[in-house]
Amino acid sequence: MNLDELTLGQIKELNSIFTEKVELKSSTLLDSAIGKYCIVRTRNEGINFGKVIDCDDTGVVLDKARRIYYHRPKDKNVSWYEGVAETGLHSDSKISGEVSRKYIVEDYSLTICSEKAIKNIQNYEATKN
Repeated sequence: MNLDELTLGQIKELNSIFTEKVELKSSTLLDSAIGKYCIVRTRNEGINFGKVIDCDDTGVVLDKARRIYYHRPKDKNVSWYEGVAETGLHSDSKISGEVSRKYIVEDYSLTICSEKAIKNIQNYEATKN
């Protein structure tokens, strides 16, 4: 290749190759939860439900988030928040209204929700004070 004979188009193409910004993000175990509805358990923020839009070792960002104040699984044969993630909320549970985005910056765990639980929790009436 003779550099003196390059066309303007070829020069622009080469320039774009060398000046293109490449954003590298390392893959983590948590990446598989992005885009999924989860129950998020934390130490200070309690138990929340929402769609994970970002997460790393510093925290998690939820869309359509709801805090679950008191929970019992819809199916009494399963327990804890894992049971809520699988079967949804029992009628005596207490939950907040939805907020468009919530940032939780602390240690947390994620439990992926079943389709049945997602529909139940999304349609669950917010607790009135």
